[in-house]
Amino acid sequence: MVDDRGQLYTIEGFAAAIIMVFTVLLVLGSTTVYTPGDSHISDLQLEQLGHDVLWTMSVPPAPDAPSPLQQDIGGYQPAAFNASFMNGINNKTGSEIDTLQYSASVTCRDAGNNIIQTPFISSRNLTGGEHAVRVTEWVLVKQTCPPFEVGPETPHAMLVEVLLWRE
Repeated sequence: MVDDRGQLYTIEGFAAAIIMVFTVLLVLGSTTVYTPGDSHISDLQLEQLGHDVLWTMSVPPAPDAPSPLQQDIGGYQPAAFNASFMNGINNKTGSEIDTLQYSASVTCRDAGNNIIQTPFISSRNLTGGEHAVRVTEWVLVKQTCPPFEVGPETPHAMLVEVLLWRE
């Protein structure tokens, strides 16, 4: 004599397995929700890009030569800094150019040991609605604080601070 109850349990098991596989595929195929808690990831990527560009500008072309960043900051050449920095932050592998903007300033100590922060150059002024990240790099120069006159022969440090945001 054959028991038919086993066939019913087998069919029920296959149906449950199909429903579970379909549910897993539906969950894995759903779109990812971008929550406000994940916004720090794009900030970190933007900050890393700014650090990389400033670092590459800090590398001298020859062992005893000044770096492009030292020349731009020490020689007070905002146009040269703008060209190098904008080229670094807005380059992409495709044909499109990125829309990153920045505002750079230089901080140093004068002869009276006072801290002076001087705006250096901006690609566009901040309006207050942008979400900017801060990127810094120390530069050794032979110039004094503003007005950037040639100072003592021993190099001293100036802090280049860049606020970077996506337009």
